[in-house]
Amino acid sequence: MNPELIRNLHDLLPQIQGYIYPNEIEIHWGLLIVVYPYITGVVAGAFILASLVKVFNVTEVQPLYRLSLLTALAYLLVAPMALVSHLGHPGRFYEILLTPNTSSAMAMFGFVYAWYLMGVLLLEIWFVHRTDMIEWAEHETGVMRFIHRTLALYSRDTGEVAVSFDHKALKVITIVGIPSAFLLHGYVGFIFGSIKANPWWSSVLIPIVFLFSAIVSGIALVILLYMILTPLTGGKISMRCVDKAVDFLFYAVIVDFSLELVDFIHRVYQSEEEIKILSEMVMSKLFASLIIIQVLLGMLVPLLLISLTKIFKKRFHLNEDLRKMVYFVAVILIQFGIFATRWNVVIGGQMFSKSFRGLTTYKMEFGGLEGLLYAIFLLALPIIILAVLTKILPPWKEMHGQPASESAEAAGS
Repeated sequence: MNPELIRNLHDLLPQIQGYIYPNEIEIHWGLLIVVYPYITGVVAGAFILASLVKVFNVTEVQPLYRLSLLTALAYLLVAPMALVSHLGHPGRFYEILLTPNTSSAMAMFGFVYAWYLMGVLLLEIWFVHRTDMIEWAEHETGVMRFIHRTLALYSRDTGEVAVSFDHKALKVITIVGIPSAFLLHGYVGFIFGSIKANPWWSSVLIPIVFLFSAIVSGIALVILLYMILTPLTGGKISMRCVDKAVDFLFYAVIVDFSLELVDFIHRVYQSEEEIKILSEMVMSKLFASLIIIQVLLGMLVPLLLISLTKIFKKRFHLNEDLRKMVYFVAVILIQFGIFATRWNVVIGGQMFSKSFRGLTTYKMEFGGLEGLLYAIFLLALPIIILAVLTKILPPWKEMHGQPASESAEAAGS
C-alpha cells in the first residue's frame, strides 16, 4: 500500500465520527476545487460591476470600469489552472476540447471559458483601449510603442465614425457579456446542484446562490483594489464612487444571504433522512468555517458595518476617512466569507458518509499540487498578472477621475 496513503489514514482515523465506508475516508476534491469557483466568481462579479457603467449608465462607478475589466481578465487567465492542476494527467486537458461531451457540464467548461475570454472580455477590453493605445503609441518609443501598436492592430483611425462604432460595439458586447458571465459561474453551481445523490449539494438554489456570491466577491474585490491602488498611484479616492459601489455590494450581500437562508429553511422544513447528519456536520466539522467565518464575519458583520455607515452618514455627516476604514474592513471580511462559502460547499459535501451515519475530515497538505502553498500561489497570481496588465493598459486616468482629453499624458506616466 502507498506509504503516503497509510500516513494520511493514520492521521484521519482518530478524527472520524460514527460509521463511514473506507472509500469515503479521504476527500478527493480538495483545496484546488475550492479555489476554482472562488476565482471564477471574481471574474463574473467584476464584469457585472463594469456593466453597470456601459449598460445601466451608473456614472458614479465610472472610475472602477477599466479596473473591473482588467481584474476580470487577470482572474480569468488563472481560472483553469486550478482545474488542470487537479487532473491526474494535466497534460491531457486538451482532449476535452478535441472530444467534447455535450452531456457533461464539466466538459463544457472549455467552450464556455473560450467564449467568455475571446468572445466577450478580450473584445471589450480592446474596444475600450483602442483609441488610447493609438494615442499612447504616438508619445512612446521602444518596446511599449511596439506593444501598443501591435495590440491596436496597427489601427490609427481615431475619427468620429470609428469612435462611434467602438461605443456601439462596447454596449453590444457588454449586453452579451452579462448572460455569458452568469453562464460562466452559474454552470459551476449547476455542477454541484445537479448531483442528486449528495443532499448537501442537490438544490435548485445552488446555482443562484453561486451567482450572487460571485457578484458579491467581484464587486468587493474591485472596491478593495481601487482603495489600495488609487493612493499608491497618486490619485484621490472618490467617495462618491465608493459609496455607490458599496450600495450595490450591500444589496447583493442581502440577496445572497437571503437565498442561503431560504435554502437552509427549506432543508430544515423538509427534514429528510439526511438532516441529522448534516446538522451534526454543521455544528462540528463546519462550525468555524460556516457559522463563524461565512455567516457571522463574512455576511452579518459587513452588513452591520455598511448599514451603520449609511445611517450615520445621512444623520451625522460621517467623516470620509472613517467611512473608508469601515468599507475597507467590510470588503476584506466579505472576501473571507465568500472563500469560506466555497470551502463549505466543496469540502462540506464530501465530509459525510453516504450511509448518513458518519463524518470524515479534510487533511490539508502544505506542499504539492493539492497543497496550501500552491493554492496561495494561484490566489496571488491574478494580482501579479493585474500588475502587468496595468502597466500595458493603465487605468489610472479613469480611476483618478481625469477628463478623457488628458488620456495620453496620464496613461504614459
